[in-house]
Amino acid sequence: MLYYFRRYPLSLVIMAVIFYLSFFTPPKSNLEEIPNIDKLVHVCMYGGLCSILWFEYLRTHRIAMSGCIELMQTYLTTNRSGDWLDFLANSTGVLLAVVFGYYVIRPFLWRKF
Repeated sequence: MLYYFRRYPLSLVIMAVIFYLSFFTPPKSNLEEIPNIDKLVHVCMYGGLCSILWFEYLRTHRIAMSGCIELMQTYLTTNRSGDWLDFLANSTGVLLAVVFGYYVIRPFLWRKF
């Protein structure tokens, strides 16, 4: 259990906040007039949680995130530009590598060792 507190402290805090907000009665505001605002809040909460989980996972496993690189290319350089299609291609490569690792490398290593 201590392993998770060391590796994912912010994710655990965000999870606790989501649990609290899921049962919390929010005060009345003008935002309620926006159609489906609660759906947007859900997207933000769970999208934020998953982003934090990925960040903490990648931070502890020393892996750089492609999306950050694309954004940094856009906003921090003058000779490069970020491209969402590059990000999609990078993500596709990661997905293919995960599938290959899970279905090919993992069984091979389990048989070998």
